[in-house]
Amino acid sequence: MILVLLGTQNNQFTRLLQEIEKCIENGIINQRVVVQAGFTKFQSDKMHIFDLKPKEVIDNLVDEADFVITHGGVGSILMAIRKNKKVIAVPRLSEFNEHVNNHQRQIVEIFNDKGHIIGIQNLEDLSEAIKQIDEFKPVPYNGDNSKMLSIIENFIDKC
Repeated sequence: MILVLLGTQNNQFTRLLQEIEKCIENGIINQRVVVQAGFTKFQSDKMHIFDLKPKEVIDNLVDEADFVITHGGVGSILMAIRKNKKVIAVPRLSEFNEHVNNHQRQIVEIFNDKGHIIGIQNLEDLSEAIKQIDEFKPVPYNGDNSKMLSIIENFIDKC
């Protein structure tokens, strides 16, 4: 099963679901697709789509998933990689009214550059990312936040 997480952002992210549906129609995806769509309204007879579920239900779905396709939200990415799931992440973009700015581009880029996920910036690259997912060997995420804590401590000391 492939789990798609669109988070709880109150803007639509139909572009991603349209591209996933194309991948199903073109035979690139042959597995069952389950979508946590949040506020994205999308109808499909090729995917099981629901709005929101309790965290425990999402956690169980992540556990069950072969891999996760997600928006570029830190929470969704971290939830999946902490469970050692392979992740394909696609940022929501402000030019499509999917978010207020393009910070998800940077989030996806950082996690991709560190080897934790397959991050794509263009939806046209989704099918290729799906084809590569079986061979992808993610770098384990250790969650070391000591550098961030040091930055915060230095900032507080200067105040």
